[in-house]
Amino acid sequence: MDDEEIALLNLQHVMEKEGYQVTAARSGAAAVRLLEQKDYDVVLTDLRMEGVDGMDVLRKSRASQPKAEVIFITGYATAESAVQALKHGAFYYIAKPFRLDEVRKVVAEALAKVALRRENDALRREVERYRDGDGIVTQDTAMQRLLDIARQIAPTDCSVLITGESGTGKELFAKYLHRHSTRCEGPYTAINCGAFSEQLLANELFGHEKGAFTGATALKKGLIETSSGGTLFLDEVTEMTPSMQVKLLRVLQEKEVLRLGGTRPVKCDVRVLAATNRDVSEAIRNGVFREDLYFRLNVVNLQIPPLAQRKGDIPLLAQHFLLKYASRMKKPVTRISGEVMALLMDYPFPGNVRELENLIERGTAMAVDDAIEVEHLPESLQKAGTLNLRRIDGRLPTLEEQEQTYIYRVLEEVKGNQTAAAQILGINRASLWRKLKAWQEAEPGK
Repeated sequence: MDDEEIALLNLQHVMEKEGYQVTAARSGAAAVRLLEQKDYDVVLTDLRMEGVDGMDVLRKSRASQPKAEVIFITGYATAESAVQALKHGAFYYIAKPFRLDEVRKVVAEALAKVALRRENDALRREVERYRDGDGIVTQDTAMQRLLDIARQIAPTDCSVLITGESGTGKELFAKYLHRHSTRCEGPYTAINCGAFSEQLLANELFGHEKGAFTGATALKKGLIETSSGGTLFLDEVTEMTPSMQVKLLRVLQEKEVLRLGGTRPVKCDVRVLAATNRDVSEAIRNGVFREDLYFRLNVVNLQIPPLAQRKGDIPLLAQHFLLKYASRMKKPVTRISGEVMALLMDYPFPGNVRELENLIERGTAMAVDDAIEVEHLPESLQKAGTLNLRRIDGRLPTLEEQEQTYIYRVLEEVKGNQTAAAQILGINRASLWRKLKAWQEAEPGK
């Protein structure tokens, strides 16, 4: 028995003592035959062998078992050969004489990478299993019940009020209702009521007659009229002024619209879906939102839970967004590191699904290899990972306390710029302002 065979048996013995199932091959040709017969997670091979050398083994492994990691162990280590091996997909390159601790460490790292790839592959399969045709990805039972209700009411023409925090996916449900309705062949139109002044919103929704005001040189049909036969989605409906709410109520009651400057109403056949991230009961109590309009819109209510209440969806959604942005950016990013996933699972996500999407988009853009790592996340989120573990008066912080701490940290990072902070958090500025106002009222001087 020569030295090479003794080294082979010793290495096999060491790996088996680590608890691994090991198959030994005494030549490159034998290794290639084994790769044709059985799947392996890790392949350790010498570089120089008679007949079939290590590079041949690497090429065979890449072709037949692309998910296996290949580690070279060789006594002919040169910079050029190392570069060639890594260039062709080798996981690592160990020069002889090697230390057993080094081999154990490299094999463990290779197996961890294989396990993570398998986990991400499983997640991709789960994404396909739980992804609705309309882009809603969830395995959460509460969300599944909402989808069941949405499927049931979609063919009807009843109005639906979709409520939930900013970034939870309210418009996805609106699109879902439209696509599963009898109006699916008609137009789907969405407008954010909080993004326009009263005059501009009235013009957008109701349209105007020629000469209705200075600059109205031609008749313009509003969105209510042009959405006839389809669906109109009113986002942030509670941001409408009281006078606009009265006009909308008339449209819902009479099924007709009066253009600005017009004298004769126009019949309209449109289904109205509305959404808000505000507490509607509170808005009614404060006189901000009309109760009669609420009852007209709230024939069915879909309350979307925040992401923090459906943690099981985080890995699925993260993988869904990774596939989306890796494809869009044409980058070979295929996985999310375990450290990143642990951080995401511990994070309260005040910006909900929209914030998670922003984080994965950023991580995909920043990634230099095939994985999103912790350093590819915003520094504020990396810090938030340690914040979540801190105790307050000997107890773990509540979700609201975690959210408050993170939002103040982001504001500190952007030097108090609420617009910039809202963009980072993935929420709109009005939502951020309301949170800050509530905390300041609860803790004067904060």
